[in-house]
Amino acid sequence: MKVKIERFKLLVLMMLVNSFGLQAQHQELQEKPGIWKSKEQDVTDSTSLLHAFKSGKTEGHLRYFFSATDNKAGLSDYYANAFGGGLRYETGKYYGFQLGVSGFYVFNIGSSDLTKRDSTTKQLNRYEIGLFDIENPSNKKEIDRLEEFFIKYNYQKSFVRLGRQLINTPFINLQDGRMRPTGVEGIWFEMNEIKKLHLEAGWLYAISPRSTVRWYSAGNSVGLYPMGVATDGAKSDYLNNINSKGVFLLGAKYQLNNWMTITLWDLLFENVHNSLLLQTDFNVKSNSSLNYLGSLQFIRQDAIHDGGNKDPKKTYTNTSASAATAGIRLGIKHKNVEITANYNRIFKNGRYLMPREWGRDPFFTFLPRERNEGFGDVHAFMGKVSYQLPKYRCKTSFAAGYYKLPDIKNFALNKYGMPSYAQINADIRYTFHGILKGLETQFLLVSKLNKGELYNEKRYEINKVNMVLYNLVLNYYF
Repeated sequence: MKVKIERFKLLVLMMLVNSFGLQAQHQELQEKPGIWKSKEQDVTDSTSLLHAFKSGKTEGHLRYFFSATDNKAGLSDYYANAFGGGLRYETGKYYGFQLGVSGFYVFNIGSSDLTKRDSTTKQLNRYEIGLFDIENPSNKKEIDRLEEFFIKYNYQKSFVRLGRQLINTPFINLQDGRMRPTGVEGIWFEMNEIKKLHLEAGWLYAISPRSTVRWYSAGNSVGLYPMGVATDGAKSDYLNNINSKGVFLLGAKYQLNNWMTITLWDLLFENVHNSLLLQTDFNVKSNSSLNYLGSLQFIRQDAIHDGGNKDPKKTYTNTSASAATAGIRLGIKHKNVEITANYNRIFKNGRYLMPREWGRDPFFTFLPRERNEGFGDVHAFMGKVSYQLPKYRCKTSFAAGYYKLPDIKNFALNKYGMPSYAQINADIRYTFHGILKGLETQFLLVSKLNKGELYNEKRYEINKVNMVLYNLVLNYYF
């Protein structure tokens, strides 16, 4: 019933968006007794609410996503074709206030049977299922979501926004690797009034993770993705069992001088854990148009109370648990070429935990389509080369990493049974012009090789290592 109500709201709001967009772009005839009056003759008060709606901005987005997973011989392979579209409307300012709304539909236009388990390992698909609704893999048509619905107040260069919205932070972010990003609901504030200082803060009480169509309380949004195992090896069971009133985020970025920036973020997952991130970025320019890049990062995480539930099997973070990570990035940039070497260490005092439903890792060694969340005692190395060809509207990157993880049977430090692995990513992006202006393409090739002990258990291999993933993404913005 809730899904039907959400779909009805989405349809109504899409009609409103389309109506406002047409009013703002085309001549309009208004009917009065015996009189036809064109819009050009109608002078609208620029201070009226009507003017704010008519001067609003309408945007559209069409997206196609092809994904295919090629597992080792003897294990199941998968493919999926997803297509969708959405509209976004935001009014003009009315005494500083604005309204915004957006929604998106997704269709499964040809895929493997994503409800079928692999015959050998009994495991489900991992990547392609995420293009649709992970709670109902057989759903091919009714995949829709009201993503934004907010009221916003602007003051000079700052704003406060209340309602459903999209944010991008180190801990909760869009994680654009499927059809739609993660959305949040709450109050969000950004301040830019102090020179060289940018502040962000918010209280979030609901989250709609990517690959889902519904909205959940902050606590109930955790566990929609595979939960892995508890520290004793028993299957985790925290879905719908996390007691939390919400998430508080605070971020600050300060430009210390023309070559150094300091960033601080804190995430308080009420009754579960607190995560603090401190990062320093350097960008030193030389006389030869060569830039020297450098970054240092530290994250500290501590459990709060019982970590969400008094039952160890139903909690997300064990009582008194803590974790820490440290990372470093060094690189150079010359014109259109950037080369970086990255290292990240998750110390062995505990697992680094951050709900995968909320976003991707903030680590310098992160590569798309895999994560190091849920592990402790990790050594990660990654090198990346990026090359841009502005004349040809093309961007390319090549990255390779080695990730030394704890043994898959070390449950205290390995939540998801992931062996050590090497990963190679090749990414090519092209932006069209002329008659196809607005169209952007991306091809991503990912290869992951096993570098750990599997104990002859294929369930630790399928969709994880000894596999190749192909992604082709087309985006058309209008």
